[in-house]
Amino acid sequence: MFKYETHLHTSETSKCGKSSGAEMARHFAALGYTGIFVTDHFFNGNTTVPADLPWEERVKLFLRGYEAAAEEGEKCGLDVFFAWEYSCGWAHFLTYGLGADWLLAHPDLLQWSAGDYFDRVHEAGGIIVHAHPWRLTDNPLMRMFPEKTDAVEVINAGRAPEQNRQAADYARSFGFAVTAGSDIHATKAPRRAGVLTDHRLKDGADFAKAVLERKVKIFAEQPVL
Repeated sequence: MFKYETHLHTSETSKCGKSSGAEMARHFAALGYTGIFVTDHFFNGNTTVPADLPWEERVKLFLRGYEAAAEEGEKCGLDVFFAWEYSCGWAHFLTYGLGADWLLAHPDLLQWSAGDYFDRVHEAGGIIVHAHPWRLTDNPLMRMFPEKTDAVEVINAGRAPEQNRQAADYARSFGFAVTAGSDIHATKAPRRAGVLTDHRLKDGADFAKAVLERKVKIFAEQPVL
């Protein structure tokens, strides 16, 4: 089986990130992972990218954490894939299967409604994974988009067990595919979660396909809080 981290933030691009992309790549290579997905917070989330720059410049800056991880991954034999975490208030959605070229082609993206965003991601072949959907300890107002969601992150290493159980109940109730991820912000984080696949992923689109076909196996390496 091939082992992947699916939810990771870097200090270059996410304000909450504590470790750089290169540090993250070295960390997961040392742990024996096959690859990682860099899912930094998008412009409508906790990003380091200034809002007053031209769109192309913002996208260029947004890629810094991913590119640093990918460069280091080349050196240490770790596959590094690009994705991002889109925010709709306190609701966060991991977007897989699309690249920076898609972002560059849509400079009006932040003017779309959440529903339009999900529809256009799907039209382009990407998928939407609702990350840590039960965050009542952060904010009691929850937003769910079951008709637009492809999968649910049912193990998040940064969430309490009952929140992960509630996420799993949500996924089961609607028949969603499931994923798991560490939501890691620093290499010193003690808990990890991710997915296993029976083949080495080629890219984000390959992962999206595997999720939709329910060909990923979720795992938690240590007790989640």
